[in-house]
Amino acid sequence: MYGAGDRIDTSTAHSARVYDYILGGKDHYLVDVEAGDAMCRHWPALPVHMLENRRFMHRAGRFLAQEHGVRQFLDIGTGLPTAPNLHEVVQGVAPESRVVYVDNDPIVLAHARALLQSAPEGATAYVDADMHDPDAILDSAEFRALVDLDEPVGLMVIGILHFILPPDDLRLVRRLLEPLPSGSFLAMTIGTADFVPEEVGRVAEEYERQGMPMALRDLPAATALFDGLELLDPGVTQVHKWRPGPLQDGIDDGAIAMYGAVARKP
Repeated sequence: MYGAGDRIDTSTAHSARVYDYILGGKDHYLVDVEAGDAMCRHWPALPVHMLENRRFMHRAGRFLAQEHGVRQFLDIGTGLPTAPNLHEVVQGVAPESRVVYVDNDPIVLAHARALLQSAPEGATAYVDADMHDPDAILDSAEFRALVDLDEPVGLMVIGILHFILPPDDLRLVRRLLEPLPSGSFLAMTIGTADFVPEEVGRVAEEYERQGMPMALRDLPAATALFDGLELLDPGVTQVHKWRPGPLQDGIDDGAIAMYGAVARKP
């Protein structure tokens, strides 16, 4: 597992490591610090935005486990382990829950053991794969071993879709949903410039300078990604407004550039 570190490119910023740096983690390099600092100069609210994106994942995972009885999850674009991870959230509701994590960043792979500390009743697995190759995910031994396709699955696509350019976005999401049974769920966050277009536009330009082009979507485009699914209340909203808790009190809409929603597969 740790041999993957040989593939880590420390000369170019990486989205997972920039995210880690801005949220106060320690698994990043100077190039990621420089990129993150530049982005925060463009938009000082970026740390709040990133934190609320992760909190959406916590709430959505807990909601699916607690309110809908989902006991198996597929988490695409996992990122660096930052507690609580998805399995800690859902196993806190139901210890028997199973989670398959997917990411293609070598530094995430190098730290994947932190993602595999499951409750004894449940299980976790890590797949080194790219969302651009959904068949590699769905055909992996880890997915096949942990996921029972006769039971509902929670597909989590959190904080990654803005790095997937149209028209690949809808195609890839649909391919991942295709084998999942009726009654499965999609929880997804989608980057937008609807609320602070100038600041977010400058952040997107900085990402592009670092070799990470972004696709920011307005509300109609974000909503269209859920076509054919049954959106659950409150529909597609800024992430801090989706079933908010006390931690979301007082957050300014201008600090959030991400839509989020949960939808059911008919």
